[in-house]
Amino acid sequence: MGANANVYQIRIRLKHVKPAVWRKFLVEDNMKLPDFHKVIQTVMGWTNSHLHQFVIKDKYYGEPDEDSFGETIDYKNLKLKDVLTFEKQKIIYEYDFGDGWEHEIVLEKIFNNRNIDNPICLSGKRNCPPEDSGGPYGYMDLLEVISDPTNEDYKEMKSWIGEDFDPEYFDKEVINELLATKDYGCISLLD
Repeated sequence: MGANANVYQIRIRLKHVKPAVWRKFLVEDNMKLPDFHKVIQTVMGWTNSHLHQFVIKDKYYGEPDEDSFGETIDYKNLKLKDVLTFEKQKIIYEYDFGDGWEHEIVLEKIFNNRNIDNPICLSGKRNCPPEDSGGPYGYMDLLEVISDPTNEDYKEMKSWIGEDFDPEYFDKEVINELLATKDYGCISLLD
């Protein structure tokens, strides 16, 4: 990426979901926010099929839209270092406004004057919820249903999410392979 960039160690956690779904990863501080969004989609396991925004000090950053509520600041030319500047600073990343997925992002550590070839996932826990699963509370209900084969909704839920869905699944090698692609492995259905 860039010369003399700092590297940020980021921890992202999906809010209001238990047990916790989280990732820890490295990115360069000069990454533009639209690319950071794609990295988040990839490390978390989302499919980039819904709108998103960053919330920083009660301001909204994303792609301006005439249908937006309030004022959205165009983030197209903003870099990560423009909005995250010190260790332990927190911001929010919102994804899929209908389901209301909120992610807490923490800048855990700044490594000065280092470069990385690609963003790198260091660690994490648990699978990303399926798209359109009803937000945190819908997902928690889904987990309860699929953990009990005697539940009357078990077969329907398993059919909807697929037999292979494992809420405990996490594979950083797969994530890092996706992060090594040109578009960070992010499948964009909105572009």
